[in-house]
Amino acid sequence: MRRALWVLLLLAAGVGLALWLADVGGTVEIKVGDAWIGTSFPIALLLLVAAFAVVHGLLSGIAALRRWPDRLRQRRALRHRADGDAAVTRALVALAAGTAEAARLEVRKARGLLGDTPQTLLLAAEAERLSGREDAAAAVFRTLAEREDARFLGLRGLLRQAMAKGDWTAALALAKEAEANQPGAAWLREERAQLALQTRNWREALVLAPTETPRAPLALAAAAQEPSPEKSAELERQAFQADPAFAPAAMAYAKRLRDGGTSRRGKAVLEDAWAASPHPDLAVPYLADEGDALTRMKAVEVLIRRNPTHAESRLLLGRTAIAAGLTGRARGALDALVKSGEADRRAYLLLAELEEAEHGETVEARAAQSRWLREAAGAAPEPRWRCGNCGTDHAAWAPVCSACDMVGRIAWTTEPRAAVAAPKPAATPALAG
Repeated sequence: MRRALWVLLLLAAGVGLALWLADVGGTVEIKVGDAWIGTSFPIALLLLVAAFAVVHGLLSGIAALRRWPDRLRQRRALRHRADGDAAVTRALVALAAGTAEAARLEVRKARGLLGDTPQTLLLAAEAERLSGREDAAAAVFRTLAEREDARFLGLRGLLRQAMAKGDWTAALALAKEAEANQPGAAWLREERAQLALQTRNWREALVLAPTETPRAPLALAAAAQEPSPEKSAELERQAFQADPAFAPAAMAYAKRLRDGGTSRRGKAVLEDAWAASPHPDLAVPYLADEGDALTRMKAVEVLIRRNPTHAESRLLLGRTAIAAGLTGRARGALDALVKSGEADRRAYLLLAELEEAEHGETVEARAAQSRWLREAAGAAPEPRWRCGNCGTDHAAWAPVCSACDMVGRIAWTTEPRAAVAAPKPAATPALAG
């Protein structure tokens, strides 16, 4: 309704203007030499308006013709963009489906339509990797790395390839470049942490390790690698504080304290570790200064007093009591261990030894020994430091298996070797304890 009213107002104004011009009257004369043109003022004004409209139309037409090629190019570019986006989508679907050749075909179409953009180059590299053409993928990643707007994408791809091939020297150089390009990138931190493990750079692995990663094994490995005694001692302290139940860290820290002249503090560390998780290796340095058997027995009672019912506590008490001639104490500890259901082969061998210590070379002693030895043959094996990758037994914990060179797979375990050495998913683990 409002629009109709405005049209009526405009028409009324136009009619009024025309009537006003008709009433004004007057003439317009144009004389050039002997030629003379004369007309009324309203007609002259109408001719002027018509001439302006014609000239404006001609100029607009010329401008439209001049813009026509640009419009064609824009339409073609929009069409190519739409077709290229569709090709990119099909390439993504092909990559997700694992169809390498289809992905490569769609990526070629996308590059032809959109050019070498970071997106099409990245898709091209992934398609080449999927088809097993690592060299071609590396060439595309290098092209990405040469672009300022996509440098990190190229470096990331090259770093992944270097780590997959085990080329740690190249991987380290690429990680440094990527860190300079994108400082603090979360993905890069994870990759650098894995790289530090593979290159045995324990100090950097400790710094870069995620919060959920066990820190005690990393700190202990870094301490062994640290040339400075002060820094090494600090790392051993950190390892023990991070996990008092990790026996190798407690033994290393206790030895450091003992060598520094504070043997009482060293023993306190071993006592704390035993209370957290008894381990037979802890008793060796703890009893090293005890000369006679009875003194060792008293020291063992102090060591196990905060965790007396653990299987290792009863085993240690029984073994030390047999050596001290305290067969009654030994019998009580070992019988309690057998009744608990936690006895392994060592307990039955100690019971066989106890029969001889109590009864000597008698028929009853030999019969009892035979019974305990039969029990030992069918009992669970004693725990060992064993590699979870290849099943190799080790005398002590180490960050790397000397047999298969795997990082972080040596652990204190009672699992049979066949079970430990079973195939596991490929991964780079953190150091285990």
